[in-house]
Amino acid sequence: MHLRQAIILLGLLTVQALAQLATYESFLQVASDWPPGPGAVLVPQQPDDELTAMMAQVDPARIQAIITKLVSFGTRATMSNQTDPLRGIGAARDWIASEMRTFAATSGGRMTVSVPNYVQTPSGSITRNTVISNIVATLKGSTDPNRIYVVSGHYDSRVSSDTNFVDDAPGADDDASGVAVSMELARVMATHTPAATIMFAAVAGEEQGLFGSAFMASGLKNMSADVQGMLNNDIVGSSTADDGTTDPFNIRMFAQGIPSTENLAKITSRVDIGAENDSPIRQLGRFVVEVASNAVTQMNVQMVYRPDRFLRGGDHLSFIDQGYPAVRFTEPHENFAHQHQDVRVVNGVQFGDLVQFCDFEFNARVARVNGVALWSLAQAPGTPKGLTLDTSVLTNNSTLRWTRDPAAAGYEVVWRASEDAFWTHVVPVGKVSSATVLLSKDNAQFGVRAVGANGFKSPAAFPFAE
Repeated sequence: MHLRQAIILLGLLTVQALAQLATYESFLQVASDWPPGPGAVLVPQQPDDELTAMMAQVDPARIQAIITKLVSFGTRATMSNQTDPLRGIGAARDWIASEMRTFAATSGGRMTVSVPNYVQTPSGSITRNTVISNIVATLKGSTDPNRIYVVSGHYDSRVSSDTNFVDDAPGADDDASGVAVSMELARVMATHTPAATIMFAAVAGEEQGLFGSAFMASGLKNMSADVQGMLNNDIVGSSTADDGTTDPFNIRMFAQGIPSTENLAKITSRVDIGAENDSPIRQLGRFVVEVASNAVTQMNVQMVYRPDRFLRGGDHLSFIDQGYPAVRFTEPHENFAHQHQDVRVVNGVQFGDLVQFCDFEFNARVARVNGVALWSLAQAPGTPKGLTLDTSVLTNNSTLRWTRDPAAAGYEVVWRASEDAFWTHVVPVGKVSSATVLLSKDNAQFGVRAVGANGFKSPAAFPFAE
């Protein structure tokens, strides 16, 4: 082939490649608009300037300092000493409360700290009367204080036997890492003013049966508190798996399907309309994925459609049992040699939940995931209530009705194909209490979310048939 022919052929190939690239880009544009239907493609909400600045203050060094301090108490076993100022769960309790009060002092009176407690009688691995104490820093909402969001970790620890309250139980990852999330967010947010109330909690008795969280959740329920979301952080301090591989930019979020509180009639109604994947818990999970998987957190939130891992449980379940939507964050690949283990070396392998196995940068990114989600929840209007879908007549349109909230600047109908995991399209409908979408309810899943004047949007509510 002559040089001139080769150059011409190369030019033709380049033109073809460019044409194919243009066609591919066009295809991608079309694909991004799929499935076709009313409304625009849903674009995830992004943190505003205030929230972005807050998350920049989350400090891995402070996360490290919190975990190291909690480990320094030797053991935080639920039945360990509660009066020794240096060792045991009582010393840890007092230090956490003192730190939280330091944060509250910067809040201008908006944050208060309490240490509610009760006496747990013998039950399971609790073999004697034991005081269970929670530490709760409450940042009161400015305009909607009765709407509440909770973030929590448990500060008790254990070794191989959960009745051993004498030997060292460092509990660095399980769960000083989760307590560090609550404490660092309390510090950062104390000087800011959310619209709704945020509770930053460190609870006890988790390892023996979720006692502290059950006490907190039942107390809120007895007060008829409007808890619209709970984020539980338990084992969020390491990005390294048991095979040595790392996964530093993913965090698992466990989200239960059908709520535990639903009776058979409610479950039947849910199944009849195909809403098994649309509980308030799953809507909270979808919201967290949307707002917290971004450049500000530098994390990908992986929603797992289970209440928790097999053979395990966490404090979010106590809130679910009271009818509150709650999810659990846990690192992507656990190393079980560093959980619920006596500190020892076997055949050259170090067992025990030690500080040396923690990744503080990862832990800080998990804190930012929680922070972005919490603040976005608290700044938005509440999740719409009373949402129904009109199924009284055969029609290819879909009419939704809900209770209008005076605090909402408007509403959006969101929808997705029934087989999709996340909302794909959004239809702004204004400050109304009903809307008709020109799309068949037989073919799509619908939700409605409230929009604030500040641009923050609530989790979607899912309609039951009217």
